[in-house]
Formats: sequence, C-alpha cells, structure tokens
Amino acid sequence: MSLIFLFVDGIGLGEDGQSNPFTLNRLPAFEWLTGDQPFTASSRPFEKEEHVFTSLDACLGMDGLPQSGTGQVTLFTGVNAAAELGKHFGPFPHSKIRHLLNGKSIFNRLHEKKASCYFMNAFPQVFFDYAEQKNRWSTTTLMTRNAGLQLNSINEILREKAVTAEITQEAWRDRLSLDVPVISEETAADRVINAADKYDFVLLEYYLTDKAGHDRKPDFASEVLDKLDRLLLSLIKSAGPKGHTLLLTSDHGNLEDLSTRSHTRNRVPFFVTGKGSAIFSKAETIQDVTPLCMEWLELF
Repeated sequence: MSLIFLFVDGIGLGEDGQSNPFTLNRLPAFEWLTGDQPFTASSRPFEKEEHVFTSLDACLGMDGLPQSGTGQVTLFTGVNAAAELGKHFGPFPHSKIRHLLNGKSIFNRLHEKKASCYFMNAFPQVFFDYAEQKNRWSTTTLMTRNAGLQLNSINEILREKAVTAEITQEAWRDRLSLDVPVISEETAADRVINAADKYDFVLLEYYLTDKAGHDRKPDFASEVLDKLDRLLLSLIKSAGPKGHTLLLTSDHGNLEDLSTRSHTRNRVPFFVTGKGSAIFSKAETIQDVTPLCMEWLELF
C-alpha cells in the first residue's frame, strides 16, 4: 500500500468562462474527482467512502499573489514558509527558507519513520548542468537531494523507472535530441503504479500547467490538460485495485484564468481517493497537507 502524491503546479478553482480551460475542455478524470461537479470555484466539498474532494487556501494569511517557492515549501513541509519569510516568493525557494527543506520536508519525515519514498520525475543532463552551476534547485529537487535521494536522469527513463516533465517523453526527443521512445500517458501511469508497489510514498510533479497559465495560449493549455487528465484517469483506475491511495493538489492558482499571466489567489483543488481518504477531509490550507500525509502513513 502506498500514498501517491500527484503535485500539479499552478491550478486553482476559478470562475466559469471563456478564460478558464477547465470549463472549456472535457476532462473525465477531473469530472470524476469532483463528483461530477464543474471544476470551478462554485464546486462544493464532496466526500464519500474512499473519495474526498475539497479546496484549500494557498494565500497563507499573506497579501499579494501566492508563489511557487513559498507555496511548495509550505506544501511539502507543513510550515508556513510565506509567513516565515514575510512574503510570497518564487519560483525557487528563498535562501531564508531553504533550511526547511533540510529536516522538515516530507521526505525527511518519512526517513525518520523508516518509510520508503521515491520521486518519479526524471531530468535531462542540461537541467543538472544549469542547476549545479547556478545552485538553483526547485523545491522538489532540493528536498530530494537534501533527503539523500537520487534524482532520476535519462538512465531511469530508459529503464522505465521514471517520468519526464511532459509525461510522454517527446520533448526529450524533439527538443533535446535524446534517444528515448515516445510513450502514452497510460504507460507513464503504469510506471507510477509500479513504483507505488515498491515504496510507501511516491511523488510525481507536473509543472507544465503553470507554464501554460503564464503562456496564456488556449491550445497549449488544452494539450497540457489533456495529457494530465489521461494520466490521472489511468492512475485512478489502477491505484484502487492495487490498494494505493492517490492524492492531487497544487501550490497556487494560475491556469484557471488565462486572462492574466499572473498567479491567482484562488483556492486550489484537493482530491484524495483510496483507503484512508477521510483523514484528508480535515485539510483547510496547503499547510495541512504534509501533516495529514504523515498521519495517513502512520495508520496505513
């Protein structure tokens, strides 16, 4: 039994309208997770046996627009990083809050409990070269390194043990000229499930949603959401029968409002399906997610 954490960067619950790609596209997985409600701010919390949908505050008591650095540090530590820093900050974790990812991250906490964990994402060599030269690591990659875990590379992609940023690997072929096969979203989901069969906690990050929100291109937004929805639908179908619990949430709003390049102050979605889902119904802000994950892992 494993907890699969699907972190989707930059999606909130916005208003119904022409600037919201969630209401303009048919997304079967998102429709299922909301209990067949619109994926908008008007949706109500939904709970039944082994299925929770609600929304979380991502503003953390601070003025201004939530940002990825403070939002993700908060999400993966349970500490209000924006309050500690005195402002929202991103996209990378600020130097004054990086210490939170070296002892208080969910990976650190899992290690303390002797639980196994795995970060599914893989990165090309160009990423490692840039990050090491500039010493600029994202929240998830920094907390992975700080926990003594290996970051996946092309080697894990070729061994079918990891997933690329765009899920289907074509960007590595087309833009980086790397000799990797193009795969389906369903195949990527199978890799996640295979990892969940071996580890207590599996994290997968999808950041192209935030990029699509900043780009404000409806066609790109539709493409990004279609890939995510297909991956998500496959995970939903496969996780339950294997006894795994699937969780999805975000760090701030963005993609739900293509009328602006900026992030939003909208609440973010929080879905959980599988054994022990009811535990997560107590969540009110993104600060609650990691503590509730640890509570779930203590019980299951």
